[in-house]
Amino acid sequence: MDKAQDLFEARARDTSEVSADAPLALRMRPQTLQEFVGQQHVLGEGKLLRRLIDSDRIASLILYGPPGTGKSALAWLISRHTAGHFESLHAAAGANVAEVKKVIAAARQRLSATGRRTILFIDEIHRFNKAQQDVLLHDVEQGTFILIAATTHNPFFYVIPALISRSQVFEFKTHTVEDIESLLQRALQDKERGLGNQAVDAHPDSLRLLAQTSDGDARRALNALEVAVLSTTADNQGVIHLTPAVAAESMQKKLVRYDRDEDDHYNIISAFIKSMRGSDPDAAVYWLAKMLYSGEDPRFVARRIVICAAEDVGNADPQALILAQAAFSAVEQVGMPEARIILSQATVYVACAPKSNAAYLAIEAALSDVESGVAAEVPSHLKDASYRGAKTLGHGEGYIYAHTGKDHYVKQNYGGTGKQYYEPGNLGYEKKIREWLSQLKKG
Repeated sequence: MDKAQDLFEARARDTSEVSADAPLALRMRPQTLQEFVGQQHVLGEGKLLRRLIDSDRIASLILYGPPGTGKSALAWLISRHTAGHFESLHAAAGANVAEVKKVIAAARQRLSATGRRTILFIDEIHRFNKAQQDVLLHDVEQGTFILIAATTHNPFFYVIPALISRSQVFEFKTHTVEDIESLLQRALQDKERGLGNQAVDAHPDSLRLLAQTSDGDARRALNALEVAVLSTTADNQGVIHLTPAVAAESMQKKLVRYDRDEDDHYNIISAFIKSMRGSDPDAAVYWLAKMLYSGEDPRFVARRIVICAAEDVGNADPQALILAQAAFSAVEQVGMPEARIILSQATVYVACAPKSNAAYLAIEAALSDVESGVAAEVPSHLKDASYRGAKTLGHGEGYIYAHTGKDHYVKQNYGGTGKQYYEPGNLGYEKKIREWLSQLKKG
């Protein structure tokens, strides 16, 4: 075994910096990559991030994903397995420009004097403003230190482009229920860092409930497990019985991950709209429930349903827009919690309606022509002829009143570009529109 490997293993075994009084989630941080649960799409055998860590060739990284998915845990794990000097700053804890500059200056001196590189971990980097992030840029580019940044926010919105371009972005996914259950089982069995010294009889449904209601957040699930175990009195044999009722009480109300100003807001409303567009009422109602449960403004949801009814259903079912608009008005008048019923009805109707985006495509194509400068003069016979002198200009001359023709239709030039912008589909009422227009044109 070489010295570098010896050093890595010694560091991996060193857990003294984590107090025995620290929360369970902190004590149960993985000590090795083999212990790391989840994120196999980037940390599985042969994956890029795994290779970089195994070879101790970390480049600047941005770890992006929901809370409790292992971003900080991985940074800590890297700190135990790198020959470089590891520094950590927490943007939410008030780390300022002066502190960042101090770390950078030390990294420069360390690199110059010993050739040893510095790895700087910044948690919640989205809390750094542009000026604070700019301070990092020069030395990241020069290789003075390697940046590992963690954020729950989309870095392409919250991290300056120059840092993005000099880093590799890895997105962390929400833990599965099975991931969380395995972590809870490990915590119950681990006598050194977990709850293994406690005699706990955990009902399988209890662990499943904690896993399901944690919303993929391992930290939240582990801390709820600790609360459940430590707050429950042992029986006469010294056994703590972890029942589903105890687990539910320890977790309390599920905190659905949803921030109305950030990624989850846009991702969930996007999934909601796409589910209605994709004619999946079940998925649409689920996303609706998640928004309402999290406190989303029901009027915001109602507006999205109105837009979807016009854009994605259109004339395949003209009633969809009428119902959606009625739902919007009713939501404003009724309010929550009853508004949920109205929104559900409108959501299901729009999701189940036949679909056509022909009207949407028509206006987009016409707007594109107008914006690109396609000019079309109003034909003289269509111009306003209601004022004195209009006839001397030839306005209105030759215009035929449509209602005088058979089926209230007269073939004449209505101007425009001569292009066909509106092409009716073959579903629902729009099929009738297509047949009707075809019949008129043939006549």
